[in-house]
Amino acid sequence: MRIIHDEDVLTEGLKALPRLDKRWRAVIKACERPPLRRREGGFAALCGIIVAQQVSVASATAIWARFEAQISPLTPQTLLAATDEDLRLSGLSRPKQQTLRALAQALVEGTLELEKLPDVTPEEVHAALTAVSGIGPWTADIYLMACIGHADAFAAGDLALQEAARHAFRLETRPNAAELVELAEAWRPWRGIAARVLWSYYRAVKAREGVTV
Repeated sequence: MRIIHDEDVLTEGLKALPRLDKRWRAVIKACERPPLRRREGGFAALCGIIVAQQVSVASATAIWARFEAQISPLTPQTLLAATDEDLRLSGLSRPKQQTLRALAQALVEGTLELEKLPDVTPEEVHAALTAVSGIGPWTADIYLMACIGHADAFAAGDLALQEAARHAFRLETRPNAAELVELAEAWRPWRGIAARVLWSYYRAVKAREGVTV
């Protein structure tokens, strides 16, 4: 299993993509070099991904700050001990509160072992994470990409990736998750690098349009 653990691996992937699909050459040139987008895995990281889902970066940052202030130290045990009012005051939606509690419960009960996920296949990571109520494919994909660093992980359900692909490859409409998976099949085993480039490209497109990302 190839892991994106440093800039050398990122460079290797950036060189490989145009060989897999010649359209990548222009896309890569049109944006800044993407960051590694790596973060330490574990409970707090997964909580952060859940909090950030379907909200703006600014909103996610504000909610996360309140959440950490309410749940301190941030452990599965302290989260389970928190009241509904504690979680509500952090700004979390009711479904996200329920997902975070389900995650904490799975970790306390041992039905989910995050420390073992880097050593198993992406399919097994997906199965383990999505077995937790409220955790879907997007969350599993982002954890695979950012926390485990799998080079072929690809969050096809991410709206920014879909919109970036529409612009980058001159598609008539924004592809849905299934269509983006099909499009990205040719980019294996570097779909994780492709996603990083598309996010960087998306920021460049929005900057030209004067839109804050």
